[in-house]
Amino acid sequence: DLPSYITRFQWDIAKYPIKQSLRNIADIISKQVGQIDADLKTKSTAYNNLKGNLQNLEKKQTGSLLTRNLADLVKKEHFILDSEYLTTLLVIVPKSSFQEWQANYEKITDMIVPRSSQLITQDSEYGLYTVSLFKKVVEEFKLHARERKFIVRDFTYNEEELAAGKNEITKLVTDKKKQFGPLVRWLKVNFSECFCAWIHVKALRVFVESVLRYGLPVNFQAILIHPHKKTAKRLRDVLHQLYGHLDSSAALSGANTDSVDIPGLGFGQSEYYPYVYYKINVDMIEQKV
Repeated sequence: DLPSYITRFQWDIAKYPIKQSLRNIADIISKQVGQIDADLKTKSTAYNNLKGNLQNLEKKQTGSLLTRNLADLVKKEHFILDSEYLTTLLVIVPKSSFQEWQANYEKITDMIVPRSSQLITQDSEYGLYTVSLFKKVVEEFKLHARERKFIVRDFTYNEEELAAGKNEITKLVTDKKKQFGPLVRWLKVNFSECFCAWIHVKALRVFVESVLRYGLPVNFQAILIHPHKKTAKRLRDVLHQLYGHLDSSAALSGANTDSVDIPGLGFGQSEYYPYVYYKINVDMIEQKV
């Protein structure tokens, strides 16, 4: 686990040879993490695209009759097929208008097949009806139906296309499962790689900042401290008493200097101490309130 790795940390000479210059070591770490980051973007984009496509298809399998895929609701016997003159339309009718539809659908235009409408299914708001009519009046029917708030869904019954649509969902589900396992394993491996690289960067920063702060020859001791949250302030006070003499400017640190930046260091005066300090977060899933 992360705390154990930090407490037993040893510089990885094989990955980051100490005979190299500091800049070269930093470049090695940067390139390694940069490559992992690029791979992560590629893999996550591919997985999220697949997941998004599947969610879009699944949404079309549920929801309102106005938007959902109708393929799994209709059957071959609901349609007039292979006719030169006749066709069958699917119409979405509000529940409050069921009686109006039954009484008037044959009069919306001419050339509608009498008693050809049947209710296929319904949800909480709408019903799905069929109606058969001559092909030459389809556009006129759609126009007059819309005026009465009856919505004609564009749908063509084609068994091959319907089967292909169902196969597409099955394929996406299978592909998602195939990608998920390897992606999680890749994340575990490369999270470890990135965390190890990050701790090496922390070690580099402690070394560099200590030399810059206290000069040569190198004479410092790096200590890892894991205080309880309730004792953090007390620990700061004790450390300040012990090491305040190392840097008198740190005594200025306080509530009134929060907004003062130290040039080149990139953090506020309130984060500056007479000793070199870097925070390491080991709670990667900490809940933010």
